[in-house]
Amino acid sequence: MKKIASFSVDHTKLTEGVYISRVDGDVITYDLRFHKPNTGRLLDNQEIHTTEHMMATFLRNSEIAQSVVYFGPMGCQTGFYLLVRDDVTPERVLSEIKRCLKLTIEYDGEVFGASEKECGNYRNLELHAAQRVCESYLDKIKPLDRIITYEEVGTEGKGA
Repeated sequence: MKKIASFSVDHTKLTEGVYISRVDGDVITYDLRFHKPNTGRLLDNQEIHTTEHMMATFLRNSEIAQSVVYFGPMGCQTGFYLLVRDDVTPERVLSEIKRCLKLTIEYDGEVFGASEKECGNYRNLELHAAQRVCESYLDKIKPLDRIITYEEVGTEGKGA
């Protein structure tokens, strides 16, 4: 059985950053790696949940909103996946990621979707948790001017 792309990348070489994980037709999967894998530093559930609410909302209301397919957490708790139609350049995606992180950091209101009607676990949302991790991540990716691929990191053969 073929390995999926995220299992084919050498996780010992991944660091905090933004990567192109895979391209499926007209959809590009971006790996937003908030923490270096296998270091013991993980995003906790509240950080993941609130960051997902904030970033998904900001991205779906951004200039690339029509191209955003999905934003959600990685099971390994070290980051998020952003799926975008390829009519948007990686440079534009990187710019919007940074802008939406900044919007989350500066936001001074209620967490988006923080009600029993809107969320299946609305009690587990805390704006400051998302702001902390988004600020730390933005500091790490601020100098980036391009997104690299998993192939540039190092992989074990072709991913599916």
